[in-house]
Amino acid sequence: MTSTATNGSRPTAIEVRGLVKNYDQVKAVRGVEFQVSTGEVFGFLGPNGAGKTTTINMLCTLVKPSAGTASVAGHDVVRERDDVRRNIGLVFQDPTLDGYLTAAQNLQLHAELYGVQSDLVKPRMEQVMSMVGLWDRKDSSVNTFSGGMRRRLEIARGLMHSPRVLFLDEPTIGLDPQTRRSIWTYIRELQHREQITIFMTTHYMDEAEWCDRIAIMDHGEIVALDAPETLKAQVGTDRVVIHTDDDDATIEALKDRFDVDARISEGAVTFSVAGGEQFVPRLFAELGIPIKAVNVARPTLDDVFMSYTGSTIRDAEEDAGRNRSRRMMQVMHGGGRR
Repeated sequence: MTSTATNGSRPTAIEVRGLVKNYDQVKAVRGVEFQVSTGEVFGFLGPNGAGKTTTINMLCTLVKPSAGTASVAGHDVVRERDDVRRNIGLVFQDPTLDGYLTAAQNLQLHAELYGVQSDLVKPRMEQVMSMVGLWDRKDSSVNTFSGGMRRRLEIARGLMHSPRVLFLDEPTIGLDPQTRRSIWTYIRELQHREQITIFMTTHYMDEAEWCDRIAIMDHGEIVALDAPETLKAQVGTDRVVIHTDDDDATIEALKDRFDVDARISEGAVTFSVAGGEQFVPRLFAELGIPIKAVNVARPTLDDVFMSYTGSTIRDAEEDAGRNRSRRMMQVMHGGGRR
């Protein structure tokens, strides 16, 4: 695993040591370790089912660890659950707003649950709703809000009690790219204004680029951890994607003639080489198989994920989906009985 150092000499907001979570025979989280600095935007990047949400649930005291230790805002997540909860905000992956209430009523209820001083509720509400561009809709029913507006309101609600750490579990899942970019603009603004630590999970590559540091997670383990640019620089190769009429023959020819290991990913033959643009003319001249299209790209976070795991995040999610379907079929037909 790459560097786990926190940014500069800032105090630690989250500290995790050997955190484990098992569900019967399933090892959901396998001894993860990391630290998050105060004021940092820290991201967990990985496919669905990698253990990101389970980890965030342990840090938010919603799930008890099977082993290991973790502290948030200086409080142990097992021994000091109430102290942790007072110091965190949480935006869940699934919507949790009451659609029949107004935006202001949703935030008012949250403030009461967290014991926010009554004379501070309205000014705080105006502050956080203005921050996400919704103050003019405070008296509107949430049922009239778009998906992006609801997400922004959930973020505002998570800030009502002035948490020291804000957890965002897949904060823009299901939203269009433009709305996702808009929400991230708000998130960065609130981080600057509120001076809080933000811990988020995502499987969107472009979203992870907004983080100060990211931990790449796969099969319950952290396989890499550093700043996005640092991780991409470590790859050191370009990704080449080619389309032909015979993918299997192309993969074999790449190995035989160029000693390049290729694979089929997202419907095309994909491989990594140093100096991709200089390699393409050789490819056309020597491959011996007609090439219909070629694309060369500088390293991305998906390339980082592939370099550590052997697959792209999309491929990993598709494999996980197939495995879940297979297990369901086994149970339905009696094959999953013990």
